[in-house]
Amino acid sequence: MICAEFCLWGSAVQTKQSDPESGNVNLLRVWKVGCALLLFCFATIVAPGQTYTTLASFDGSDGHLAGVLVQGSDGNFYGTTLVGGNQNAACPAGNGPGCGTIFKVSPSGVLTTLYKFCSKVNCTDGDRPVGGLILATDGDFYGVTNSGGTNCSTNKSHCGTIFKITPSGKLTTLYNFCALPNCSDGYAPSAGLMQSAYGDFYGTTAIGGGANQEGTIFRLTPGGKLTTLYRFCALTNCADGAAPGTSLAQGVFGYFFGTTSTGGSDNPCISPELSFPPGCGIVFKFDPSGVLTTLYEFNLEPSLGAVPNALVQGADGVFYGTTFYGGSFSSNFQCSKYGCGTVFKITKSGALEFLYDFCTTGGTVCVDGAAPAGGLIQATDGNFYGTTAVYGTVFKITAAGALTTVYSFADNESSAGLLQGTDGKFYGTTDLGGSSSNCTDGCGTVFSLDVGLGPFVATVPDQARVGAKVIVLGNNLTGTTAVRFNGTAAAFTVVSSTEITAIVPDGATTGEIEVTTPGGTLSSNQEFLVRPQVFSFSPTSGAVGTSVVVTGDAFTKPANVSFGGVGASRISVNSDTKITVTVPTGAMTGVIAIGTNGGRGQSATSFTVTP
Repeated sequence: MICAEFCLWGSAVQTKQSDPESGNVNLLRVWKVGCALLLFCFATIVAPGQTYTTLASFDGSDGHLAGVLVQGSDGNFYGTTLVGGNQNAACPAGNGPGCGTIFKVSPSGVLTTLYKFCSKVNCTDGDRPVGGLILATDGDFYGVTNSGGTNCSTNKSHCGTIFKITPSGKLTTLYNFCALPNCSDGYAPSAGLMQSAYGDFYGTTAIGGGANQEGTIFRLTPGGKLTTLYRFCALTNCADGAAPGTSLAQGVFGYFFGTTSTGGSDNPCISPELSFPPGCGIVFKFDPSGVLTTLYEFNLEPSLGAVPNALVQGADGVFYGTTFYGGSFSSNFQCSKYGCGTVFKITKSGALEFLYDFCTTGGTVCVDGAAPAGGLIQATDGNFYGTTAVYGTVFKITAAGALTTVYSFADNESSAGLLQGTDGKFYGTTDLGGSSSNCTDGCGTVFSLDVGLGPFVATVPDQARVGAKVIVLGNNLTGTTAVRFNGTAAAFTVVSSTEITAIVPDGATTGEIEVTTPGGTLSSNQEFLVRPQVFSFSPTSGAVGTSVVVTGDAFTKPANVSFGGVGASRISVNSDTKITVTVPTGAMTGVIAIGTNGGRGQSATSFTVTP
């Protein structure tokens, strides 16, 4: 049995200091909800038939407090650490020594530091990388730092940057936040980026933007041009949410879905001194044209959850997520005031159902864990997996809400989240533990967890148009003889044993990708979405009732066709490249848009509705 003290870490924005000169307020808002001294004793638990392996240990000089991992096209895993690396006086004090690092680790456990932040004077290259990395379609990695940048002096050190880094470690700063007066472009990003099907990057900042300085949604081109799309707390009492602290998820029709840590109602959440603005956070839907819709408002009364983490869209089209607080208030003293967190699911229209309340059993020690630390992932067995920050665990939960504790960490370790590698294993990091004595309770580790799931292939991106190049990630791909998109053969090139590039073929439809290798056929871990394209339409104008022929590709089973936003009911699919549609009553002059299960495409020019 092992006894340890545990400092409760959160993933949510809670502490408000509006003065951008006040130091490292954003890290307080994003990383620490509170520090509760907790003495507990338990043994490491591994379920039968499962193998947990510590691959590497951090020692502080190469990083500490590592985040989630991402798999590279070379088969290695890449990630960031919040602190560690360069111990530069320009780094904000109070969050641990060092300004953070970027690292890679091989499946066998060879750890390599690729970059140490604050390598430039006044941390103009950024410091405190947060939210992890994403692998983009160009093969490089992209991420954000919560602090540093060229627009920030040493006493205003938390503006933050957006960067890209090559697999070999060459870092380029793409954008420095607080570039506009009053930081109207936002600052202090606290969540990772996502790349849309069209190649641009989308993300959020936790602070800055509008008059209330409660964060933004932005778009960034690969060349570094940033456009602020939405500024939070634009409504009374921040009914539209405030302080977004998680990555966005893209739905199939081009909308983005996300959460905010606070806002959404005028009721104090958690406690008045820790909650500004009021509210327990929201789930929102966002149209890239700039329209935000609040789908759900969290509230601790009556025990409905608070401070939501990131969303993931399941194979059933529903979004799944966790809340750091809330749920049934258990007898456990750690959770008796605010609840130990929940798992929930929510439809695209906002119908939310709570699936599980943590720490409702187990007495003094929550055997199922408490305070889920991040978002969920859906694995190849169809179940969702996640981690808890208190009584650290890895858990599995079905779409119906049946939860199983897969692994319980030793000491006071916890993990920021999981990645399923293409070999079928889960990979992650721990904030503490490991072999180094340079940090109290260890500097953290990289681990793998094998629960018996088989290998698969994954794609970057996971949705694209016909003719686009797609990276296919996997293992033992040398000698591949065929790549198929939902049964349609594609041209491909084997780059290495862990990477193939393929072209989305004509006639491809949404579905699984299959790769035929000498060792057998590998399927993708999720459906690849083939997005429709509209090339032309004839005639270019007409009255209600006019028959219009639309040409393009990926038109199989269109879910909807609209004229200026007004849906048509009479649709005839002639082929994968042509449909005939009747101009509906109420149609307005504007683009013709076609939605399928692969996404949304629209014409470059407008159809003119005549009297």
